[in-house]
Amino acid sequence: MWLFKRNGTSGFSSWSTAEEVTNGIDGSGLTAIVTGASSGIGLEAAPVFALRGVHVVLGVRNVSTGKQVKEAIVNEIPAAKVDEMELDLSSMASVRKFASEFTSSGRPLNLLISNAGIMATTFKLSKDHIELQFATNHLGHFLLTNLLLVTMEQTVWETKMEGRIVNVSSEAHRFLYREGICFDSLNNQEGYNRWLAYGQSKLSNLVLHANELARRLKVMPFPLARLKKIEGETFDLSL
Repeated sequence: MWLFKRNGTSGFSSWSTAEEVTNGIDGSGLTAIVTGASSGIGLEAAPVFALRGVHVVLGVRNVSTGKQVKEAIVNEIPAAKVDEMELDLSSMASVRKFASEFTSSGRPLNLLISNAGIMATTFKLSKDHIELQFATNHLGHFLLTNLLLVTMEQTVWETKMEGRIVNVSSEAHRFLYREGICFDSLNNQEGYNRWLAYGQSKLSNLVLHANELARRLKVMPFPLARLKKIEGETFDLSL
Protein backbone atom coordinates (compact mmCIF):
# COMPACT_ATOMS: atom_id res chain seq x y z
CA MET A 1 0.00 0.00 0.00
CA TRP A 2 2.97 2.32 0.50
CA LEU A 3 3.29 2.73 -3.28
CA PHE A 4 -0.12 4.41 -3.42
CA LYS A 5 0.79 6.76 -0.59
CA ARG A 6 4.00 8.01 -2.22
CA ASN A 7 3.73 11.59 -3.42
CA GLY A 8 4.12 12.17 -7.15
CA THR A 9 5.69 15.14 -8.90
CA SER A 10 2.66 17.23 -7.95
CA GLY A 11 3.45 16.72 -4.28
CA PHE A 12 0.30 14.66 -3.76
CA SER A 13 -0.65 11.00 -3.89
CA SER A 14 -3.78 8.97 -4.63
CA TRP A 15 -4.51 9.20 -0.91
CA SER A 16 -4.57 13.01 -0.91
CA THR A 17 -7.99 14.57 -0.40
CA ALA A 18 -9.51 17.33 -2.52
CA GLU A 19 -9.31 19.66 0.46
CA GLU A 20 -5.59 18.95 0.85
CA VAL A 21 -4.89 19.52 -2.83
CA THR A 22 -6.78 22.84 -2.92
CA ASN A 23 -5.59 24.12 0.45
CA GLY A 24 -4.74 27.82 0.20
CA ILE A 25 -6.41 28.31 -3.19
CA ASP A 26 -8.90 31.15 -3.60
CA GLY A 27 -11.36 30.33 -6.38
CA SER A 28 -13.51 33.42 -5.92
CA GLY A 29 -14.77 34.70 -9.24
CA LEU A 30 -14.37 31.35 -11.00
CA THR A 31 -17.22 29.26 -12.42
CA ALA A 32 -17.05 25.49 -12.78
CA ILE A 33 -19.36 22.95 -14.37
CA VAL A 34 -19.13 19.51 -12.75
CA THR A 35 -20.94 16.73 -14.61
CA GLY A 36 -22.14 13.77 -12.59
CA ALA A 37 -22.09 15.92 -9.46
CA SER A 38 -24.69 13.93 -7.53
CA SER A 39 -22.49 10.91 -6.76
CA GLY A 40 -18.94 9.59 -6.69
CA ILE A 41 -16.04 11.86 -7.61
CA GLY A 42 -18.37 14.66 -8.67
CA LEU A 43 -20.10 14.66 -5.31
CA GLU A 44 -16.70 14.88 -3.59
CA ALA A 45 -15.35 17.61 -5.87
CA ALA A 46 -18.32 19.98 -5.99
CA PRO A 47 -18.39 20.89 -2.27
CA VAL A 48 -14.64 21.53 -2.26
CA PHE A 49 -14.91 23.84 -5.25
CA ALA A 50 -17.66 25.68 -3.38
CA LEU A 51 -15.51 25.76 -0.25
CA ARG A 52 -12.79 27.55 -2.24
CA GLY A 53 -15.24 30.19 -3.48
CA VAL A 54 -15.95 28.77 -6.95
CA HIS A 55 -19.45 29.18 -8.38
CA VAL A 56 -20.39 25.55 -9.03
CA VAL A 57 -22.91 24.38 -11.61
CA LEU A 58 -24.01 20.81 -10.94
CA GLY A 59 -24.74 18.98 -14.18
CA VAL A 60 -27.07 16.19 -13.04
CA ARG A 61 -29.37 13.68 -14.71
CA ASN A 62 -31.80 13.75 -11.78
CA VAL A 63 -32.68 17.34 -10.89
CA SER A 64 -34.34 16.33 -7.62
CA THR A 65 -31.12 14.69 -6.46
CA GLY A 66 -29.19 17.70 -7.68
CA LYS A 67 -31.31 20.00 -5.52
CA GLN A 68 -30.56 17.80 -2.51
CA VAL A 69 -26.83 18.01 -3.21
CA LYS A 70 -27.08 21.78 -3.57
CA GLU A 71 -28.93 22.09 -0.26
CA ALA A 72 -26.37 19.90 1.50
CA ILE A 73 -23.50 22.05 0.19
CA VAL A 74 -25.18 25.33 1.16
CA ASN A 75 -26.04 23.97 4.62
CA GLU A 76 -22.37 23.14 5.15
CA ILE A 77 -21.01 26.23 3.38
CA PRO A 78 -23.58 29.08 3.72
CA ALA A 79 -21.67 31.37 1.36
CA ALA A 80 -21.51 28.74 -1.39
CA LYS A 81 -22.68 29.64 -4.89
CA VAL A 82 -24.29 26.52 -6.35
CA ASP A 83 -26.77 25.88 -9.14
CA GLU A 84 -28.14 22.61 -10.47
CA MET A 85 -28.99 22.01 -14.12
CA GLU A 86 -30.40 18.95 -15.83
CA LEU A 87 -27.88 17.10 -17.98
CA ASP A 88 -28.19 13.59 -19.37
CA LEU A 89 -24.91 12.84 -21.16
CA SER A 90 -26.44 9.87 -22.97
CA SER A 91 -28.86 12.18 -24.80
CA MET A 92 -27.43 14.57 -27.37
CA ALA A 93 -30.63 16.64 -27.15
CA SER A 94 -30.13 17.02 -23.40
CA VAL A 95 -26.49 18.02 -23.91
CA ARG A 96 -27.46 20.65 -26.47
CA LYS A 97 -30.21 21.99 -24.20
CA PHE A 98 -27.82 22.22 -21.23
CA ALA A 99 -25.16 24.02 -23.27
CA SER A 100 -27.72 26.40 -24.78
CA GLU A 101 -29.21 27.29 -21.40
CA PHE A 102 -25.79 27.77 -19.81
CA THR A 103 -24.59 29.96 -22.68
CA SER A 104 -27.81 31.99 -22.60
CA SER A 105 -27.34 32.63 -18.88
CA GLY A 106 -24.32 34.80 -19.65
CA ARG A 107 -22.22 33.07 -17.01
CA PRO A 108 -18.46 32.81 -17.53
CA LEU A 109 -16.88 29.34 -17.61
CA ASN A 110 -13.42 28.73 -16.21
CA LEU A 111 -13.55 25.02 -15.42
CA LEU A 112 -15.28 22.12 -17.14
CA ILE A 113 -15.03 18.90 -15.13
CA SER A 114 -16.20 16.04 -17.38
CA ASN A 115 -16.79 13.44 -14.72
CA ALA A 116 -20.20 11.83 -15.30
CA GLY A 117 -20.21 8.27 -16.56
CA ILE A 118 -21.66 4.79 -16.36
CA MET A 119 -19.69 1.59 -15.95
CA ALA A 120 -20.03 -1.97 -17.25
CA THR A 121 -23.75 -1.84 -17.93
CA THR A 122 -25.69 -4.53 -19.77
CA PHE A 123 -26.19 -3.85 -23.47
CA LYS A 124 -28.55 -0.97 -24.10
CA LEU A 125 -28.97 1.74 -26.71
CA SER A 126 -29.28 5.43 -25.90
CA LYS A 127 -32.13 7.63 -27.07
CA ASP A 128 -29.99 8.34 -30.12
CA HIS A 129 -29.61 4.59 -30.81
CA ILE A 130 -25.96 4.41 -29.78
CA GLU A 131 -24.47 1.89 -27.34
CA LEU A 132 -25.16 3.49 -23.97
CA GLN A 133 -21.65 3.51 -22.44
CA PHE A 134 -20.09 4.98 -25.58
CA ALA A 135 -22.86 7.58 -25.84
CA THR A 136 -22.58 8.62 -22.19
CA ASN A 137 -18.87 8.41 -21.50
CA HIS A 138 -17.60 9.65 -24.87
CA LEU A 139 -20.07 11.31 -27.21
CA GLY A 140 -21.93 13.28 -24.57
CA HIS A 141 -18.80 14.87 -23.13
CA PHE A 142 -17.26 15.35 -26.57
CA LEU A 143 -20.31 17.32 -27.71
CA LEU A 144 -20.61 19.24 -24.45
CA THR A 145 -16.97 20.34 -24.66
CA ASN A 146 -17.34 21.52 -28.24
CA LEU A 147 -20.49 23.46 -27.47
CA LEU A 148 -18.88 25.27 -24.52
CA LEU A 149 -15.46 26.00 -26.02
CA VAL A 150 -16.32 29.48 -27.25
CA THR A 151 -17.77 30.42 -23.85
CA MET A 152 -14.56 29.24 -22.20
CA GLU A 153 -12.44 31.16 -24.69
CA GLN A 154 -14.45 34.32 -24.10
CA THR A 155 -13.96 33.90 -20.35
CA VAL A 156 -10.20 33.53 -20.85
CA TRP A 157 -10.16 36.60 -23.09
CA GLU A 158 -12.09 38.72 -20.60
CA THR A 159 -10.45 37.56 -17.37
CA LYS A 160 -6.90 36.97 -18.67
CA MET A 161 -6.91 33.66 -16.77
CA GLU A 162 -6.41 30.29 -18.40
CA GLY A 163 -9.32 27.87 -18.23
CA ARG A 164 -9.21 24.15 -17.57
CA ILE A 165 -11.03 21.19 -19.11
CA VAL A 166 -10.63 18.09 -16.96
CA ASN A 167 -11.64 14.67 -18.31
CA VAL A 168 -11.87 12.08 -15.53
CA SER A 169 -10.30 8.89 -16.82
CA SER A 170 -9.90 5.29 -15.71
CA GLU A 171 -7.24 2.58 -15.86
CA ALA A 172 -9.95 0.56 -17.63
CA HIS A 173 -9.01 2.42 -20.84
CA ARG A 174 -6.26 -0.18 -21.22
CA PHE A 175 -8.74 -3.02 -21.64
CA LEU A 176 -10.31 -3.10 -25.08
CA TYR A 177 -11.72 -5.36 -27.74
CA ARG A 178 -9.04 -7.15 -29.77
CA GLU A 179 -9.57 -4.79 -32.71
CA GLY A 180 -9.42 -1.68 -30.48
CA ILE A 181 -12.26 0.84 -30.58
CA CYS A 182 -15.10 -0.74 -32.56
CA PHE A 183 -16.33 2.34 -34.39
CA ASP A 184 -17.96 0.24 -37.11
CA SER A 185 -19.76 -2.12 -34.73
CA LEU A 186 -20.62 -0.12 -31.62
CA ASN A 187 -24.16 -1.46 -31.57
CA ASN A 188 -23.26 -5.12 -32.11
CA GLN A 189 -25.10 -6.80 -29.26
CA GLU A 190 -23.76 -10.30 -30.07
CA GLY A 191 -20.13 -9.32 -29.55
CA TYR A 192 -20.85 -6.97 -26.65
CA ASN A 193 -18.70 -7.24 -23.53
CA ARG A 194 -19.72 -4.73 -20.86
CA TRP A 195 -16.22 -4.28 -19.45
CA LEU A 196 -14.50 -3.94 -22.83
CA ALA A 197 -17.23 -1.55 -23.96
CA TYR A 198 -16.52 0.51 -20.85
CA GLY A 199 -12.79 0.46 -21.65
CA GLN A 200 -13.26 1.68 -25.20
CA SER A 201 -15.56 4.48 -24.06
CA LYS A 202 -12.93 5.68 -21.61
CA LEU A 203 -10.12 5.44 -24.16
CA SER A 204 -12.17 7.32 -26.76
CA ASN A 205 -13.11 10.44 -24.84
CA LEU A 206 -11.23 10.62 -21.60
CA VAL A 207 -7.82 9.79 -23.07
CA LEU A 208 -7.71 10.25 -26.86
CA HIS A 209 -10.10 13.21 -26.84
CA ALA A 210 -8.28 14.87 -23.95
CA ASN A 211 -4.87 14.47 -25.61
CA GLU A 212 -6.04 15.71 -29.00
CA LEU A 213 -7.94 18.61 -27.47
CA ALA A 214 -4.85 19.63 -25.50
CA ARG A 215 -2.72 19.46 -28.66
CA ARG A 216 -5.12 21.59 -30.68
CA LEU A 217 -5.80 24.18 -28.00
CA LYS A 218 -2.08 24.54 -27.33
CA VAL A 219 -1.50 25.85 -30.82
CA MET A 220 -4.95 27.33 -31.48
CA PRO A 221 -4.83 31.07 -32.25
CA PHE A 222 -7.37 33.16 -30.34
CA PRO A 223 -10.18 33.83 -30.58
CA LEU A 224 -11.97 30.50 -30.97
CA ALA A 225 -15.08 32.43 -31.95
CA ARG A 226 -13.55 32.87 -35.41
CA LEU A 227 -13.94 29.13 -36.06
CA LYS A 228 -16.51 28.17 -38.64
CA LYS A 229 -19.75 26.86 -37.16
CA ILE A 230 -20.90 23.76 -38.96
CA GLU A 231 -23.83 21.38 -38.73
CA GLY A 232 -25.78 23.63 -36.40
CA GLU A 233 -23.84 23.37 -33.15
CA THR A 234 -20.53 21.64 -33.74
CA PHE A 235 -17.25 23.38 -34.36
CA ASP A 236 -14.50 22.61 -36.84
CA LEU A 237 -11.35 22.47 -34.70
CA SER A 238 -9.01 21.76 -37.62
CA LEU A 239 -6.15 24.19 -38.00
